[in-house]
Order: sequence, then structure tokens, then C-alpha cells
Amino acid sequence: MVGDGQILVRLCDLGRLASLFIATMLACSLASAQTMYKYRGDSGEWIFSDRPPDGGQDLETRSITSRATRGELIVAQEFTGDSIEVTARNSFFAPMEVELIFNSIIGVNYPDPDQQRRWVIPARSESILLDLAALGGTAVPSLRYRYFYLPGDPDAEPSSDFVYRAPFSAGLQFQITQTYPDSITHRTRDSMYAVDVSMPVGTDVVASRGGVVFDVASTNFKGGPNADQYADLANLVRILHDDGTYAVYAHLNWNTIRVQPGDRVETGQYIADSGNTGLSSGPHLHFAVQRNMGGRVDSLPIAFRGADGSRVTPSSGGMLSSYP
Repeated sequence: MVGDGQILVRLCDLGRLASLFIATMLACSLASAQTMYKYRGDSGEWIFSDRPPDGGQDLETRSITSRATRGELIVAQEFTGDSIEVTARNSFFAPMEVELIFNSIIGVNYPDPDQQRRWVIPARSESILLDLAALGGTAVPSLRYRYFYLPGDPDAEPSSDFVYRAPFSAGLQFQITQTYPDSITHRTRDSMYAVDVSMPVGTDVVASRGGVVFDVASTNFKGGPNADQYADLANLVRILHDDGTYAVYAHLNWNTIRVQPGDRVETGQYIADSGNTGLSSGPHLHFAVQRNMGGRVDSLPIAFRGADGSRVTPSSGGMLSSYP
């Protein structure tokens, strides 16, 4: 959640909730259209599928279309005659840390070819990473490399005492199914402190903290517990906060996300409906706050706002209430 020269990996399709974006080509565009079929199963449950039912059930069809384009970070090189210039272009509405790992360096002056290099590319900008002088001689200058990128700036200084609003409408209360230290599936650094909240499909999801939307996946309507089948199918929203951290809202319902990359959202603003998309054993919202630690992403402990403005530490099996 890698290859030669150029690969891209999608901005962590949060099925795996991995935060590492592996790049060797470019990022993905989500301009797409699908037909979704909604009908009742034998036990009365709602079924969402890209295939119509075999029987004569009453069904509802909807066209799912997204015009949003996910960001991309592209690393490219240009030979100018006497040097090779390596540049990175970041179209995300968030800074990205990019790391270059060279497979081969021929005919240019590079002081330490074994060193892994990292740079932070500001949001919506282009930067020159390297300008390597040609050595001359008969060898044709060339570079082969892989690159990886992560959201966020490792030099940001996150607030350690921020209190988050619960990510659903005020007055509601839902059970926390897992969080630190009793998580069952949150075993990696990027998801360790994530909070899974059980809630019916279609529950309003609101921003727990204001910020800028920088990643959206919105057209998937499949979900289930099989990692091989559903790991990359979670609908999600990522919001960058002013202190450099960012929140992830995942497993959102198909075609309900009401924000796009570049939107500025406020605390309590409706962003989507909850769902059951991607790798999921039942309808719930996965909420995490993360930061770039330099070459990796860590999740951070979360405190929610209590009735009297106090700090509430989430616990597995406990209830989470939302207060404005």
C-alpha cells in the first residue's frame, strides 16, 4: 500500500490504511462512471453490487460518477547537454515528502550514490531536486531510480493538546469497536491510534477539525472482510490541518462525499455519509489523525470533546458522543 524508473501508487487507498505512496509513474485520476444496483437480499438486508440480481427483485440503479481528480507527485529528469536536472511536481493540496533511491547513475557527478535523498515539496508546486553535472567522456549520462512519497512535512510542529469533535452529528452516540490499546487490526504505526466507530450506513460524517481537503476517493461501493478482494476499495477523505497533521475518514458510502481536493472545511461541516466500503467487517467509520515523521507516517493519540469541554480518551467498547 514499487518499480524502476517510474511507478505510481495511489494515495493510500485506505483499504490497507497504509500511508506510504509508492511512485514510479503517476497518480490516478478518478474521473469514472459505474452503474450500481441496490436491492434487498433473501434476509431483507440491502445489497449493493455492480451486477443486477438473478431474480426478479425490485431494484434501484444509480450511475456513480466522479469528476474529482486525485493529486499526483511526478518526478522527472531532463538532460540539458551538460547536466541532468531532476524535478518533482506536486499537484496535491498538501506538502509531500519524496524520497529518491537510485538504481544506477551513469556519466554524471553524484557524490554519494548510495545515499537515500528526501525532499519536501510544498503543496501545488514544483521543485528542482538535483542538478547533476555530466562527467564527459563516452558514457551517455543517465539515471535510473525509484521514488516514494508521503503526505505532510516532517518539520511541522503538531499541537499535542488539540481536542477533536466526534466525527458525526451533535447529539448522536455510537460505540467504539476498536482503538488503542485494544485494537485487533490496527497494528501498524500509521493506524495504531485510529478509532473505529460502529454506525449505520448513511450516518452524517462531519469534520472533526477544520483544514484543507487534499485527497478524496468516492466511487467505490464494495466492501467486505477479504483483504485480497476489498483492500483498495475504501472511500475516504483526507484533511490537512493547520499544524501539519491530517485526518483520515474512511469506509465512506459510495457517491456521498460532498468535498473535493482544495476545499477548506470547518469543524462540524458535513463531508460525507458513513458506509461499509473497502476492507470492512461491518458498517463503521475509521477515523485517524496522522503525521509525517520523516520517511514514515505515524498515527497520533486522539482526545475527543466531552459534554463540558473536557478531554475524552476513546476506549474499545465504550460509547462516543458528539458535542458541538
